[in-house]
Amino acid sequence: MTLLSWSVLTDPNTQWILIGCMLLGLMSGIIGSFTYLRKQSLIGDTLAHAALPGICIAFMLTGVKSLPLFFLGAFVSGLLATLLITVITRYTRIKADAAMGIVLSVFFGIGIVLLTHIQHSSYGNQSGLDKFLFGQAASMIASDVYTMIGVSAVIVIASSLLFKEFKLLSFDPGFARGLGFPVGFLEQLLMFFTVMTVIVGIQAVGVVLVAALLITPAVAARYWTDRLGLMVVLSGLFGAISGVIGTLISTTTSNLPTGPLSVLAATVVFVFSVLFAPQRGVCAKAVRRIRNNRAIRMAEHVREIQHSPVYSKEESL
Repeated sequence: MTLLSWSVLTDPNTQWILIGCMLLGLMSGIIGSFTYLRKQSLIGDTLAHAALPGICIAFMLTGVKSLPLFFLGAFVSGLLATLLITVITRYTRIKADAAMGIVLSVFFGIGIVLLTHIQHSSYGNQSGLDKFLFGQAASMIASDVYTMIGVSAVIVIASSLLFKEFKLLSFDPGFARGLGFPVGFLEQLLMFFTVMTVIVGIQAVGVVLVAALLITPAVAARYWTDRLGLMVVLSGLFGAISGVIGTLISTTTSNLPTGPLSVLAATVVFVFSVLFAPQRGVCAKAVRRIRNNRAIRMAEHVREIQHSPVYSKEESL
């Protein structure tokens, strides 16, 4: 057994980080599949940036560094952001992507202002809120992992039970509404799951990069299949593998952050999918193009032979 494997199996802190990042990648990949297909890739980035002022306000009101209170503040701030996006798109002519960009910029600007104020206050040096910008997976403890286990279990079970409804919502919400499905409730439920995933992932990845775990595994999985069920499974698997790889690499070298490494691992999976996926990959398309060109040249060569004078004379004989 290698030293790395032994450290993963014996060191409790490494075990919690490994399990937490794996679960974060799993739930991010599952929810990110539906987000990507609904063309709402920016929503994860919006919710992550919108969580920052909620975390800051929770600290300013209590004066203590409490992760449950931070999560509560981020959750309320994320729900407020989703409400504003819904109001803007419903009662104005602004499109959803523009509304998400506006909400993202405003909330993140407020969060930076509040964070700067806290850091220059008397208790700012002890707040550690700047860790939420880029994440600090090493600070995860058993209670944080238990929270991730609960959230991931809820997301997996709900996605399995409501798979048909989420599928209709992703591809044709108008048809789903015509069949009598509660489209508004399902949209808010998906948004709620997205908020939960973003909130629990902020500590490990940070508000800047957490959206990458929502989108990158889903896009990579899309290259491998045309079936939604298999895509969701692959996306969750790619996300979990990225979390494991990021954790293992960070344990081998000091001063390497786990969250960004997990995002980079997901990017490597995406690049591999783009290049080597059997149907949509660049290499597969190049091989098919070469074969098609070869078949076309062969067909043209056969036609030339058939129309040659020698061939016509032999056929007449």
